[in-house]
Amino acid sequence: MHENPAIEEYETGEMDLEERQALRRVAGLSTELQDISEVEYRQLRLERVVLVGVWTSGTVEDAENSLQELKLLAETAGSQVLEGLIQRRKFADPSTYIGSGKALELRDVVESTGADTVICDGELSPGQLRQLEDIVKVKVIDRTALILDIFAQHAKSREGKAQVELAQLQYLLPRLRGWGGNLSRQVGGRAAGGIGIGGRGPGETKIELDRRRIRERMSKLRRQIKGMSTSRDTMRQRRQQREVPAVAIAGYTNAGKSSLLNRITGAGVLVEDALFATLDPTVRRSRTPEGRLFTIADTVGFVRHLPTQLVEAFRSTLEEVGDADLILHVVDGSHPDPEGQLAAVREVFGTIEGASDLPEIVVINKADAADQEVLDRLTRRERDSVVVSARTGAGIPELLALIERSLPRLDHEVALLVPYDRGDLISRAHKEGEVLSVDHVEEGTILHARVLPSLYQELMRVGKPVERVS
Repeated sequence: MHENPAIEEYETGEMDLEERQALRRVAGLSTELQDISEVEYRQLRLERVVLVGVWTSGTVEDAENSLQELKLLAETAGSQVLEGLIQRRKFADPSTYIGSGKALELRDVVESTGADTVICDGELSPGQLRQLEDIVKVKVIDRTALILDIFAQHAKSREGKAQVELAQLQYLLPRLRGWGGNLSRQVGGRAAGGIGIGGRGPGETKIELDRRRIRERMSKLRRQIKGMSTSRDTMRQRRQQREVPAVAIAGYTNAGKSSLLNRITGAGVLVEDALFATLDPTVRRSRTPEGRLFTIADTVGFVRHLPTQLVEAFRSTLEEVGDADLILHVVDGSHPDPEGQLAAVREVFGTIEGASDLPEIVVINKADAADQEVLDRLTRRERDSVVVSARTGAGIPELLALIERSLPRLDHEVALLVPYDRGDLISRAHKEGEVLSVDHVEEGTILHARVLPSLYQELMRVGKPVERVS
């Protein structure tokens, strides 16, 4: 790698990583009220948790992998996992998610382990959350709330923070709760300021006021996100006008997308062995082995059952995938279920306009830690695939060669004499096209190259065919 330690530090995002790890949750030091029923707006207190999942379909290995992923999510959020339970059911109980009998057993597990939170491996309705809490007597959250909490911790840019807040408010709105009778407090008549006749009446309850404020905040956030996405749209349009091919790195969370971007471009993006370590998209320039310029964008990671609130809030970010010319679909070759990761990501692709029709290269990462049989199985299954290790650099030259073959073709070949005062076109040919030869003569520069249509039109306008040069 590099001899300069400062460059090595920059390439792995150590400064960002150090900043993120400087503030961590400490178990046992929460000041949250102990009686969960007395809390109106509750912070996530992820300290000592018990995981519970309902296995409705698939194999027992699928159920265990799902709970193992929930464990990684919980640990990423800063919690200590004490126990994990799976229940076999045809469908989740509509009242308590796991059924009243199993809920009582879960309460005994919570009491014996000293847990303060139960995390369910699914999205629970407000009624399920409330009834399960009433039985187990500790706070209950679901998978969606856990993922939203991780996003809130990791969001760094102004747009990212706004997107996460919008998703959290969308999740919170139907789940507002508080001090029993407090929610029936009404404002009307003299309570509203003694406005007299016409002002009497039930007015708004406290929960209605809260809902109205949340809706107003959500509307404001949507306007802000729309305004903040304008600059990205402008940059994207500029790249499209110059016809620089765009490559998007997408894939399951913690598959090694940021590491791959760093390996290809030296971008210095934060790298951490944690789920959803990178949220903000990063766009960098790179070149193929033959010198052709392209842009490559790192995107937010996907996960099974990615909350719909996040897909909606991160719509402008995910458009980087839909507007690309080529997708590098990164999958963790060392994961117990890489095929499940591929299927989960392609399910999200289906929600992004145009993403399903784009050419795709499956990049099987972490080859240095993967089983060879798994790698062989994946390469047989996926037609356009390449095995790499972003950590060691193995397979990167083969990946770049495959990108070269998969990018939109340079289908206009020119052999022209370009005047010396139009050196900008020669420079663009080097940046955006494939230069076959350059020869400097008295009248100008003889350029032999393959270029894209827009540059071809400009060259034909100012250049002379080589055979007409006297």
